[in-house]
Amino acid sequence: MSDALAGMPACDVAGRLPRLVASLAAAACDALVVTNLRNVRYLTGFRGSAGMLIVHGAGAVLCTDARYETQAPEELAAAGVVGVAVDITAESGDHARPAQRVFLDAVAAAGPAARIGLEASSISWAEQRRLAGWLAEAIPDAALVAADALVETLRLVKDAGEVARIEAAAVIADAAFAAVRRRLLDGPTEAEFGVELDLEMRRRGAAERSFETIVASGPNGASPHARPGDRQVRRGDLVVVDFGAMVDGYRSDMTRTVMVGEPTAEQARLLDVVTRAQAAGAAAVGPAVGCAAVDAACRAVIAEAGWGDRFVHGTGHGVGLDIHEAPWVNGRSAATLAPGHVVTVEPGVYLPGLGGVRVEDTLLVTETGARPLTRAPKDPILA
Repeated sequence: MSDALAGMPACDVAGRLPRLVASLAAAACDALVVTNLRNVRYLTGFRGSAGMLIVHGAGAVLCTDARYETQAPEELAAAGVVGVAVDITAESGDHARPAQRVFLDAVAAAGPAARIGLEASSISWAEQRRLAGWLAEAIPDAALVAADALVETLRLVKDAGEVARIEAAAVIADAAFAAVRRRLLDGPTEAEFGVELDLEMRRRGAAERSFETIVASGPNGASPHARPGDRQVRRGDLVVVDFGAMVDGYRSDMTRTVMVGEPTAEQARLLDVVTRAQAAGAAAVGPAVGCAAVDAACRAVIAEAGWGDRFVHGTGHGVGLDIHEAPWVNGRSAATLAPGHVVTVEPGVYLPGLGGVRVEDTLLVTETGARPLTRAPKDPILA
């Protein structure tokens, strides 16, 4: 176990497959083919880069290749997962079978007229055609059907082990930013500062960064997802820094906007408005609260300041094995928050020619409200 995982509760991987099987009937599926590798990991603990999981009422089969002959059974056992056969596929070898045969044998266990769900949001058209061709040849009465977000729905509520990993990632990111923040006074390029921040997160125990770190200085900050480039940070710049760390596959997400030097009146007002909007949104987060209501709380503050049309993205999103996952916190969302959800609140205002300000925290929804997992100070002025 790495130092970053020491003392953490284990994730409840063993309890996930039974919950998925229980959801199949309501989705009008007799089996589900899981091809999204993060969903495969969530359900089994398997971390390989290739694999397909076929789940049905009588059990499950993890189909992967010979690179993972040892790793796959070990990871499933470590996660406490039982009742899952590991079938190693290859085109040659005494112990291996082609993937087509593994797939068909697993599907046949669900019944000759089974409805086989495919993960509609992640499977490719080419893969769907390949599986359909296999079925047509061997089990013509079986049918492929679109299954939407069955595993993702299970992933919405994080268990104690998942929360601990996200929080550990947030602690690393907090400390790394504190360690390098003052480097902005030295005039690094955006790219240089991004590399230093990424390296500092790795030094402090992150397996890797959550996503490509955003460093957007001066006028570049007017683009919400600007890529760090060769522009040098200068006094008088607002600098948007959006970053996160990864621990055991789980991610953190945070944005801080730094003012290098003393702000102008307009910059000071921009910082104040967005910081208050973020605080209003974070205060709104809690159980039984609609995601749209959190979005509205942020937008009301920004609209009152006259910048409603310059808040050009949703207020937030879920965080876990993916950096962007359900629930989606925006004005169109019909989702309601529940204890165990982990979401971001990240309003921003972007003014072409001047720059932008975004402030973001990741929060855990609790039984009574919400708890921030990212805790870096929001004091913006660096002088």
